[in-house]
Amino acid sequence: MRVGVLTGGRDCPGLNAVVRAVVRKGVQVHGHEFVGFRDGWRGPLEGETVPLDIRAVRGTLPRGGTILGSSRTDPLAREDGARRIHDTLAELGVEGLIAIGGRDTLGTAARLADGHGVPVVGVPKTIDNDLPGTDRTVGFDTAVGVAVEAIDRLHTTAESHKRVLVVEVMGGEAGWIAVHSGLAGGANVILVPEQPFDVDRVCGWVTSRFQATYSPIVVVADGAVPKEGEAALGRTPAGTPGQVRLSGVGEWLAREIEHRTGKEARTTVLGHLQRGGSPSPADRWLATRFGLHAIDAVHERDFGTMVALRGTDVVRVPLREATGRPRTVDPALYEEIGVFFG
Repeated sequence: MRVGVLTGGRDCPGLNAVVRAVVRKGVQVHGHEFVGFRDGWRGPLEGETVPLDIRAVRGTLPRGGTILGSSRTDPLAREDGARRIHDTLAELGVEGLIAIGGRDTLGTAARLADGHGVPVVGVPKTIDNDLPGTDRTVGFDTAVGVAVEAIDRLHTTAESHKRVLVVEVMGGEAGWIAVHSGLAGGANVILVPEQPFDVDRVCGWVTSRFQATYSPIVVVADGAVPKEGEAALGRTPAGTPGQVRLSGVGEWLAREIEHRTGKEARTTVLGHLQRGGSPSPADRWLATRFGLHAIDAVHERDFGTMVALRGTDVVRVPLREATGRPRTVDPALYEEIGVFFG
């Protein structure tokens, strides 16, 4: 059996670990051959491939990014997209496809599987950890680790200069990175997209910390907005229909805090630092397990499914589950950690 593999959407740590596990088990246990598609869905759409065998994946476990390249190409935006993908797979003798991606990539996979009969299995990845159907996604643990290290370092600067430091992390629709890194890093305020925030209340928490002779750290997801809806700053088109480029709320909030409290405030935007670099041990572990189970699903021709983590078990769920509403932070969890605010 010949199997295709692609990585789509934004990069994240752990992608190569998935590909490595797929190829290692696919070759050694099932005797399959592999072809790598370049740059997400653009590869099968345009027939761009790279060799993919055990030699190609050797040494890739600790590497960030993706050896296959990535893009946000949507083949179904083209009238002949589904047909061209069918033709490419047929020409190359590919009988099964593994798509590693987030909601956009797997949403495309689900539509191709359900509506066009493309034999595809999905693997969930996104640092935002917001994919429905799975408890954890590849890349999330590494992003949290990067954010926590940054917050730990910023505590000493905040204390030395008696400043408010605002740390902006990624999280357009779900505040998982903010919640996990803020709690683990000892932040005094955590702001998430799920809960519009009151700027005056944030300033009250900041003032309270200074009264306790402690310089506060504010962690804010880049999708968070104030209740009055003032922070539209930095939300510019990202070049893909329906997509925007976030960032800007951190700078806006720092200015508001400084203006309203009289305390000096500075912003650190972690941005792509959260995506890059070597995956954490937990992400290598999860990515490897996902890869092993994904190639089993292809071998069994269980197409139209996605591997997912449920508790400690890797299971298969319908791919269309990845196309639902984002998995967001439970209000009860946010309320639980609120004891550390202020």
